[in-house]
Amino acid sequence: MRNSGPFRSVLIFGGAGFIGSNWAHHLLRNTDAQVHVFDNLSRQGVTQNLADLRKAAGNSGRLKITIGDVRDYELVNRVVSTATDIFNFAAQVAVTTSIDDPRHDFEVNLGGTFNILEAARLSGNRPFLLFTSTNKVYGDMRSEPLSSTRWRHEYTKETGTSESQPLDFHSPYGCSKGAADQYVRDYARIYDLPTVVFRMSCIAGARQFGNEDQGWVAHFLYSALLDNPLFIYGDGRQVRDVLCVEDLVHAFEAVRANLKRTAGEIYNVGGGVENTVSLLELLREIKRFTGCEVRYQFCAARPGDQLAYITDYSKLTQHTGWRPRVSVRGTLERIHDWWLNHRDLFDPQAPVEAPTAADLQEVREAA
Repeated sequence: MRNSGPFRSVLIFGGAGFIGSNWAHHLLRNTDAQVHVFDNLSRQGVTQNLADLRKAAGNSGRLKITIGDVRDYELVNRVVSTATDIFNFAAQVAVTTSIDDPRHDFEVNLGGTFNILEAARLSGNRPFLLFTSTNKVYGDMRSEPLSSTRWRHEYTKETGTSESQPLDFHSPYGCSKGAADQYVRDYARIYDLPTVVFRMSCIAGARQFGNEDQGWVAHFLYSALLDNPLFIYGDGRQVRDVLCVEDLVHAFEAVRANLKRTAGEIYNVGGGVENTVSLLELLREIKRFTGCEVRYQFCAARPGDQLAYITDYSKLTQHTGWRPRVSVRGTLERIHDWWLNHRDLFDPQAPVEAPTAADLQEVREAA
């Protein structure tokens, strides 16, 4: 059912990516909001995502697309000026890439976020701003006591990681995202911007093009379906809590609807204790679900990898009533259904995507 209410102009940085396109699609289908997608089209699948969003928007005139980079302050300032809601998903997302090119990681994750914050501050409109951070801001958490079995590592404590966990940045990626989330929080305190930070665990679901650096749940499933071998870094007993992107979208709604309580806050967001899985356990579940054996080999552990991370999302529940609804199995089913309808996108012989003529026209119109 479509929600009506005060006029909303929602600007989504990284709006053609996995999380951004799911959020944009939800807004177009379920609200009357104007949706402005800002993306540099650097990620796999974004052209298809834009096509899907255009289809969802139809002839409503509610979708605008700007092809640009968050490092371009003048362009960022222009698009922010009329927004009532801003969602910053634009990021360099891989720890490995941040180690190889820390300057690029810094300029996108911290510099880009700073550009958005400054544009929001100077607009004078006090737009709502949500920034997606990461559990990597808590470091490798090796000081947390663990117990281990054949299949998994896990905390000896029964609850997950809360927002009171000390920050401990490991890797340039952890530094850039952690510094950015502190800037977002401070702009709420110093400039009275209604901002919210989500420190997220493993997000998975439809429209995700997973690889070994990001989106590992989808990557493991696609590898099984396509009979592609994969590498497991470490012993495979690393544990994460999985959150379906559908539940994340509902979390976005929840904090926006409860802004008097949520403005200026930081929330750990994930599937929680009830949705944990290790790498080895996921491979076993994929075999049960698909009947496909996953071929893999072990490699050395990556620097800064957490042996276990499980989200304590109780603060978000207390403030908004939100909690996850989709199980790990349900998330796998959603990814699988989406893959079945988009198998051509995974054809290794398919041509490399390029911006369409319509996309390039939108660049000129935005300039």
